[in-house]
Amino acid sequence: MPLRVSTTACTPLEQQDSRYRKGDIIELFIIDPAEKEQCFGRTAEGMGVMVSGMLAPGDRVSARVYKVKPRYLEARAIEVLEPSPDRIEPVCPVFGACGGCKWMHVGYEAQLRYKQKKVEDSLVHIGGFGSPDVKPVLAAPEPFHYRNKVEFSCSNLRYLLPSEMAQEELSKPKHFALGFHAPGNFEKVLDLDTCYLAKECMNRVLELVRDFALERGLFPYSARAHEGYLRNLMLRYSERYNQLMVNIVTSWYDQSLMQALKERLETAMPEQPMTLLNNVTTRRNTVATGEEEYVISGAGFVTERLGDLDFRISANSFFQTNTRQAETLYDQILAVGGITAEDTVYDLYCGTGTITLYLARHCRQAIGIEVVESAVSDAQMNAELNGLRNTVFFQADLKNFHAMQEALEPYAKPRIIVTDPPRAGMHPRALDTMLRLQPERIVYVSCNPSNLARDGKEILSRGYRLTSAQPVDMFPQTSHIETVACFERVE
Repeated sequence: MPLRVSTTACTPLEQQDSRYRKGDIIELFIIDPAEKEQCFGRTAEGMGVMVSGMLAPGDRVSARVYKVKPRYLEARAIEVLEPSPDRIEPVCPVFGACGGCKWMHVGYEAQLRYKQKKVEDSLVHIGGFGSPDVKPVLAAPEPFHYRNKVEFSCSNLRYLLPSEMAQEELSKPKHFALGFHAPGNFEKVLDLDTCYLAKECMNRVLELVRDFALERGLFPYSARAHEGYLRNLMLRYSERYNQLMVNIVTSWYDQSLMQALKERLETAMPEQPMTLLNNVTTRRNTVATGEEEYVISGAGFVTERLGDLDFRISANSFFQTNTRQAETLYDQILAVGGITAEDTVYDLYCGTGTITLYLARHCRQAIGIEVVESAVSDAQMNAELNGLRNTVFFQADLKNFHAMQEALEPYAKPRIIVTDPPRAGMHPRALDTMLRLQPERIVYVSCNPSNLARDGKEILSRGYRLTSAQPVDMFPQTSHIETVACFERVE
C-alpha cells in the first residue's frame, strides 16, 4: 500500500546503538532500488538495510526491522520522512495496492537512470566485468498506455482497499472483481476502472465487459473452489492497423451469451475494428488460455507491423507487449550485430520468429531455433506471410548439443548468434551449445540484468569480450529493463 509521506522537516538521524533487534524502529536513507518491492538503504551508523515498500532512492524513511543478519538488516518501511527529489505523485488511484506499476511514484527520467545503474551494477557485481560500456537507456516514447496486450482476471473475491474497510456500504459488490490479482494473492482481485498501461480502447472494453457480467449475473471463477463461469479478459491491440482482439476466457461455452456480448461491444464501439473470441478451459488454474477456442466475430487474430514486416498474432501467441519499443530493440540487435548480406545468423529461442524475420532482410540466411512446436508453426506462417524465403525454422532442444549439431549439419555455420532467452536466462547446457558453435559475435538480449551478468561471465571465460550493453526501456513504470549486449570472440 502507498506509504504516508511526511510534509514536515526532519531532524538529522541520531546515533544509535550498533546492536539491532527484531521489531526495532530505525531511520535510514534509501540508496538504490533492488528486486521486486525492495530498496537498499543505510542507517546513520552505516548499517545496510534491505527495506520493502514503495520507495525511491533519495527517500529518508522510518522502518521496522523484521530480520537481523550479521552484515545487514531486513525491514518494512513505515513512513517517508523526507521524500526524494525524484518522487512524484502516481497518476493511478490504486497505486501500491495493484501489483503492476511499482515505479509510478518515480519520475520517468529518474526511472531511466536507475535502470541503467541496475544493468551496470549487475555486470560489475555479479558478472565481474571491470568497466562495462553500458549506454544510456533508450526511453519509451509513451511512458503510459503502451501495452498492446493486457490480461485481466475475474474473481468472486474482490480485494478491498484500506479506505473501504471502514465503509458500511460499498460502492462495488464484494463478490465480483475484474482487474489484476492483488500482490501475492492468487484468489483476490483488485477491481479496476482504468489501467494506465493499457490502451484507451482496452479500458473501454474492460468497462463494457464488467457491466455486461454484472447485468447478466455471470458468476466469477473461484480458484479455490474451482467453480464459476467467467475467468479472464485478455485484450490485444494492433497499433499499426488499429485492430482490437477481445478474448473472453470461461469455464464452458455459451453461444447465446457470446452473441449478446458481441452485440453489446459492436453497439458501444461501432468505429473500432474488432475480433471477439471465447477460450474455454476446465483446468484448475487462472491462466488466460483455453483448451478450445471459438471465434465469435472477426478473423480470430490481429495483424501487427514491425518495420516493414507483418505478423499475425493469435490469442495465445507470444508477441512483444510494447510495439514501438520492439522496433527499437530489434534495430539495436541489427546495429550491434554488424550483420552483412553474406552472413548466416542463428536466432536461439526464436519463438514466433519476430527477430529471425527482422534479421532475415539483412543477411543471406536466418535460422530460428525453438523448442515449442506451436511457436515454430507460427514462425513458419509469418515467414510465408512476408514472403521471406531465406529463413529456416526448426524445433530443437538447445540443451542437446549433438542433436543440434545433426539438425544444423546442412546449414552454414553462423558468424553471428542472437539469443533471447526467457527471464531465467540460458540453461547451462544451452549456453554450452551456443559457445561450442563458436560464432564471431554473440548478441544476447536479456530482460533480467542478473542473469545477463551470470551468463555473460561464462561467455567471457570462453574467449569472448563484452563490447557494449544497450538497455531499452520496454516497460516504463516498472523495474524491468531489456538489454542488448554484444560479445565478440577474442582472436
